[in-house]
Amino acid sequence: MGTLVGHVAPGFGFLIIGLWQLFNHIKLYCQRPKSYPLPHHDGRLDLHTNGALYRPSRHQPLDPTDWTIPSNHLHNFEHATISFTIFTYAAFALHFDRVRLRAGGTLSFLLGALAFAVELLLFYLHSTDHAGVEWQYHWLLQVVISVSLITTVMGIGFPTSFTVGFVRSLSTVFQGVWFNVLGIMLYTPRFIPKGCSLQSDDGRLVVPCDDHLALHRAKALVNLQFAWSLIAVVAFSMWFYFYLAKKYPELAEYECLAEKVDQEDGIWKSPKIEEENHDSFADVGKWLKLKDLER
Repeated sequence: MGTLVGHVAPGFGFLIIGLWQLFNHIKLYCQRPKSYPLPHHDGRLDLHTNGALYRPSRHQPLDPTDWTIPSNHLHNFEHATISFTIFTYAAFALHFDRVRLRAGGTLSFLLGALAFAVELLLFYLHSTDHAGVEWQYHWLLQVVISVSLITTVMGIGFPTSFTVGFVRSLSTVFQGVWFNVLGIMLYTPRFIPKGCSLQSDDGRLVVPCDDHLALHRAKALVNLQFAWSLIAVVAFSMWFYFYLAKKYPELAEYECLAEKVDQEDGIWKSPKIEEENHDSFADVGKWLKLKDLER
């Protein structure tokens, strides 16, 4: 990353994946609110999206003399590791969808949590020490990733919770939005805050500020951008829910009558048979009463 394209490209990837998940969650819940299952990620979409963004030979070149990783490309390898982790998760999730294993959904959630955990760890322990305005953008990004990680883990224990699935999908959408905001506002010269400038440092772009007052103002602007972006994403998600609720109304769900067991003799009986037996006993009682009257 470290460039406009390096942030916007993965941002669009997260945005597409998050919107697809949000669509599936809302549609399933609107059509079957009583039997709503929490679906795991769509492995095909994740696989294709991350495969299109993962280009190690171009963005992560090795030193041709000894095939080591150059110091100025460490951050590139870290970002590629994040993409590769998501790519690995998507491949297994796609396989679980095909073979239909009993624990496939749980394992998919575990792999998804691992992908978010690796992303959070590498952004927190970044080889490039983000400072100033960059640090503020990346710190807020870690907050969003933490929400994605927590809700993915919660999906294992609450597989039928619409709220968990909705928030997880929304956090993925917001990751994509914030990546785009970060790339555009931080690496476009015309959008650099007053008192700060875009400079090149050891092959990567940095945004130093002239003094503490300019840095404080720039961080405040970043916080405002985060709040405005969050409000916009939440407002869109509410509209998206209303729209899909009208387009996909609730479907009629049929429940199978469970068989009841006779506690006395341990024989399984259906409600229909039990009702018939009850009626037959009632008829016998009426017949005995008529006999008594005749006498």
